[in-house]
Amino acid sequence: MNLGRVVDDLGATLLEHAYGEVDRPEEIAAVVFYDVLDQPVLPADALVLGIGVDASPGLLRALGEQKAAALVVRAPVEVTDELRAAVDDTGVTVLGLRRGASWGHFSDLLRSLLTPGADDGPADEALLGGLPAGDLFAVANAIAALLDAPVTIEDRSSRVLAFSGRQDEADSSRVDTILGRQVPERYARMLHERGVFRELLRGDQPVYVEPIPDRHNGFSIPRVAISVRAGDEVLGSIWAAVPGPLTDERSAALREAATLVALHLLRIRAGADVQRRMRADLLNTALEGGHGAREALERLGLSSQPLLVLGVALDERDNADSAGVIQDRQGLSDAFALHLNAVHPRAVAAAIGAVTYGLLPMTGVPERAETRAVRILQGFVDRVGGRLPSITAVGPVARGLSDVARSRSSVDRVLRVLRDGRPDRRIGRFDELQGEALVSELRELAAARGEKPAGALARLADYDREHRGNLVETLRAWLDAFGDSVLAAEAVGVHQNTFRYRLRRVAEVGQCDLNDPDQRFGLMVQVRVLGG
Repeated sequence: MNLGRVVDDLGATLLEHAYGEVDRPEEIAAVVFYDVLDQPVLPADALVLGIGVDASPGLLRALGEQKAAALVVRAPVEVTDELRAAVDDTGVTVLGLRRGASWGHFSDLLRSLLTPGADDGPADEALLGGLPAGDLFAVANAIAALLDAPVTIEDRSSRVLAFSGRQDEADSSRVDTILGRQVPERYARMLHERGVFRELLRGDQPVYVEPIPDRHNGFSIPRVAISVRAGDEVLGSIWAAVPGPLTDERSAALREAATLVALHLLRIRAGADVQRRMRADLLNTALEGGHGAREALERLGLSSQPLLVLGVALDERDNADSAGVIQDRQGLSDAFALHLNAVHPRAVAAAIGAVTYGLLPMTGVPERAETRAVRILQGFVDRVGGRLPSITAVGPVARGLSDVARSRSSVDRVLRVLRDGRPDRRIGRFDELQGEALVSELRELAAARGEKPAGALARLADYDREHRGNLVETLRAWLDAFGDSVLAAEAVGVHQNTFRYRLRRVAEVGQCDLNDPDQRFGLMVQVRVLGG
């Protein structure tokens, strides 16, 4: 997909062509977000999304050195003589994203436009109904030509998947729908009240929608909608802004179009599933570090470079039995993959079991790599928020092939610590939590062996059960306070003298010497691992 096709499909509604060549033959290689504080590594012919930046000559020349295809900034774009000179020198086209359009929606549409399907078959299998498989924008334009009306293709939640040209012929509600990615809540409520969605779900015939008042107190253009089905499953819908009811011929054409859109949506779903499984298999092979690890990294484009291993998991402590956990895991995985790809175009992420792992090429100096990874994970956690509560981990930098598997193991150990004992913490680094990871593993080993407290700790526990005492609590508080009786007394809420008396009883009943460092350490391990 080249830049000209992007501008043709998205330009009328979302983009303004500020300056530069659009009709260039090179294919767009990637969509990359530009971060002024952490500038990304760009593949050649990348489409760069400049959030919060201006199209300055300096930025254009920096992008030109990496052979970027175009820069998108928020419209309106001030086209100065200096800007024209920079574009002419670098070949980086400047586009403006219209006010009201969200960067996230624009990015999603770009990715669906640039990667319509995962087709590895023969050329004749790459067409559905004479159109490229999975290319919903081409399908929308074809339907618009059949109906002589601007068209949108939407999913089951009324989110816009693709749209045709000629949207300027529609009304303000259609513009709001495309700019906001979804049917505005006010119009959706009216459609629900009129029973339009109910009719769409119940049948496979076109539904005519009378004009409804818009925000300017005028009237919108009528709509004709039809559900897109695969058997009994509703995949989405097609909406056309029309001057009046369709003729019988155009109604038949719309029904046929719905069948075609269903095939394309199923092809996209199948392609996404195949790509997801293949990516997960390659990533799993690379993370295991076996014989196929080197080839897997090569196929992922990540060989011969230092890597950071990241891990993200759904925090399931409060809803482990929820029916929506599997769906939430997939949503979290997809969101993390998108987030990581925006950071680096060659980053890869995939779900393996309950954890989504990411491999991120290291940029900058190694000493700051893990700190940068924490910032990336913090940005992700902030974005998903409480909607998808997650725990995340950073492993040590993997400088070679054998280090990748060790780093993945470190990520798993950090996630276990966060899941078991750190409810207030969402991000962990192995170099900060190695001690807690070791204790956690000792607990698992002790549980597997059926270990029970013995020696001094067993005697104290028996005494507490028989006399309703608190000697184990006293010992734990004293050990946690590193032998400071004043702090320990405050922790358990008793007077210092009372606490010192109890501590003497600990030594007497437990028959232990608390001044012996070896005995203190042994007791601390027992308390941490076995609990007492």
